Amino acid sequence: MRKDEVKEVVRNSYSKIAKSSGCSCCGNGKTSGKVAAEIGYSKDDIAKFSEANLGLGCGNPVAMAEIKEGDIVLDLGSGAGFDCFLAATRVGKAGKVVGVDMTAEMVEKARENAEKYGYKNVEFKLGDIEELPVADNSFDIAISNCVINLAPDKSKVFREVWRVLKPGGKMFVSDIVLLEDLPEEMRNDESLLAGCVAGALLRDDYIEKIKKAGFEVEILSEDKDISKKQYQGIPLESLKIKATKRKK
Repeated sequence: MRKDEVKEVVRNSYSKIAKSSGCSCCGNGKTSGKVAAEIGYSKDDIAKFSEANLGLGCGNPVAMAEIKEGDIVLDLGSGAGFDCFLAATRVGKAGKVVGVDMTAEMVEKARENAEKYGYKNVEFKLGDIEELPVADNSFDIAISNCVINLAPDKSKVFREVWRVLKPGGKMFVSDIVLLEDLPEEMRNDESLLAGCVAGALLRDDYIEKIKKAGFEVEILSEDKDISKKQYQGIPLESLKIKATKRKK
């Protein structure tokens, strides 16, 4: 499948999710709240921003991110804004959160939620995470939740994150990686592609691409149980990483 075809499949799938107000990443029939609780969000998080929680993701990047008051935070693949609003509670009025998403319907939904929740320091941009619509060296923290696996060119994504982070800035990622390679028919399955599986990299390849982009990598945790809970036993895990942009 060509890169443009991959992006079209992903965009169409998440457009439908935005319009339907939620679904789990691989269609397992669980409620958005149930999925969010399983991957690390608290009851308070879910209740406070319930309309922004679409039951997507494979972890809670905000919980592991070292976000401080006044920080400028970027969320790659921000969806309806769930992680952005959680990050906004940490950065305070002196900070700012910017979410980037490639799906117009998601950006529209996120902006509506920002207005509803009354957040003035959260901005949502329509854009491709392979070509981030933000300036160089402008963010303290970047977060992403089960989104980079959807991008055809993951090396480009990591180079873009390196570009937009300030020297010493940090990226906190929760993402699906493979523990074994998939057969060709699974790689070309559109539902698995949109479901965060078919486009995923092998674990070690994923980590190596982050390092090649110029980051120092620290593995925070690896959740193999998510395979049985949400992915029907496919050989994969949710990998949590802290990556620091080296100061020159």
